[in-house]
Amino acid sequence: MSSLSPLLEIKNIETFYRLIYALRGVSLTVEQGAITTILGNNGAGKSTVLKTVMGLIEDQPDKGTIEFMGKRIDGKDPEEIVRMGISYVPEGREVFEELSVKENLLMGAYIRRDRRGIKEDFQQIYGYFPILKEREDQWAGTLSGGEQQMLALGRALMNRPKLLLLDEPSLGLSPILVKEIFGIIKAINEEGVTILLVEQNARMALAISDVGLILENGRFVMKGKSEELLKDKDVQEFYMGVRSEESAKGYQRWKRKKRWR
Repeated sequence: MSSLSPLLEIKNIETFYRLIYALRGVSLTVEQGAITTILGNNGAGKSTVLKTVMGLIEDQPDKGTIEFMGKRIDGKDPEEIVRMGISYVPEGREVFEELSVKENLLMGAYIRRDRRGIKEDFQQIYGYFPILKEREDQWAGTLSGGEQQMLALGRALMNRPKLLLLDEPSLGLSPILVKEIFGIIKAINEEGVTILLVEQNARMALAISDVGLILENGRFVMKGKSEELLKDKDVQEFYMGVRSEESAKGYQRWKRKKRWR
């Protein structure tokens, strides 16, 4: 990590999602140049953090502020947030199935007018994902799950983002493809793109990230360097499936002890 300064700052955010109190006073700093990972069980509020940053939850956040590069973005439209330099890859990829691979990638560059730069970025993305070059004229809906994930990543990169938000990029992929996708995410970061990653594969996510946070019931309960969280016995047990002698009661004591806001 070559951390320079805070790129994204979330301060005391409260978000309601439908009738659910999803985020309860969440604060988070994403340092420039870093990969920051949010871990947590289903329903913890991980995806809601990303959707709140992108302005995808109507009239949200209820309280708190979000700053990107020192400017407030809470309350702004998603398109304006994208124009400021944030790209988002949602859970489930959400590619345009009846458009070709090339057309999907062009959709990622819809706010740009620099044709030469767009052409250069096509080549870079095809360098990351050679299979997309082979499938350039193929409908996106006919791609495999792994290929669609590559396409979703490539489409997001066509915006030349300063910050890339990734929601469960390993979901539904084989172990081999998961390893490949995470390797590419690391390579993208090394090219200068800051990444905020939401992921259930704790081991893989922490292995490539700089900072990890654990979200439980809409609150962060633990934060630390990723290499330290990888060695933490409680994190190993409850998020990596490494069994120990801790009981369910011990888990509750751990959550109270580790609570962090």
